[in-house]
Amino acid sequence: MTKLSLLVSLITKDNDYQLEQAVAAQDAARREDVNIQIVYAENDAVNQSQQLVRAIQASSQRPDAILVEPVGTGMYRVAAAAARAGIGWAVLNREVDYVAKLRGNCKAPIFALTTDQEEVGRIQGRQFAALLKEGEGLLYIEGPSTGEVAQLRTRGMQSTKPPNVNPKVLKGDWTERSGYKAVKSWLSLSTSQQLHIGLIGCQNDAMALGAREAFVEVPEIEVQKHWLSLPLTGCDGTPKTGQEWVRRGLLAATVVVPPTMGLAVEIMTKAIRSGKQPPPRIISQPSCYPPIEEIAAKTRLEAHP
Repeated sequence: MTKLSLLVSLITKDNDYQLEQAVAAQDAARREDVNIQIVYAENDAVNQSQQLVRAIQASSQRPDAILVEPVGTGMYRVAAAAARAGIGWAVLNREVDYVAKLRGNCKAPIFALTTDQEEVGRIQGRQFAALLKEGEGLLYIEGPSTGEVAQLRTRGMQSTKPPNVNPKVLKGDWTERSGYKAVKSWLSLSTSQQLHIGLIGCQNDAMALGAREAFVEVPEIEVQKHWLSLPLTGCDGTPKTGQEWVRRGLLAATVVVPPTMGLAVEIMTKAIRSGKQPPPRIISQPSCYPPIEEIAAKTRLEAHP
């Protein structure tokens, strides 16, 4: 019997969570005994669409299914093209409204699998409430404004942060380099010295590490020490990076977002083999690392040693 062939499309290689997604996909492919090809969009939505359209239109070696974490939109047109070609489609970490429509005219499995991104933001907002002291401000580094993940994480954060805190928002693109550049540029402004920042929160761990690198390069030693003494938080919380950085003291906290691609490979494979559609929308839940109670207790201890 010919092995099933799955095409996995990820956003970038320059992000620890995306690399964790790739590892999860490969592990699941070995367990399910399917062939897998992984491509990266290089943070470019047009490039990602073109990569997938070429795979759908290929005269040979066409994949049995495509599993995609979109750079930008939910990629309806590409999903529709896959459905017309009888190719399975799973969209990850993106809220889409087309799954039911495409499933009505396609026998191939079509589903969405996402982490509750708004809950990611709510957890981070609770972390901010536990870490910030009275009167302190928040420097907040978001992902791309065109991306739904960044928007949902911000919305969740706004709902649970201290009500009197108005974040100073910088923009990144999920990469360590973007976090570094955003903070480096901001530090060059005179206004950066006027805000009483007490915490740096980032929408992922890679941007948080980039922000820390920018603080390391501050030439004035006392100013550098000040910035490096402030709590720094991220999201994604993979075991070897985000969680490890918390244990090493580089981050004060992170939000663990379980890799969804391995589960998507398992669901897609079982659906193709059984001929049955999986649930149209599947949600995984994030968690706080370390637990919020530990964060709050540590903050209280530092305030009253």
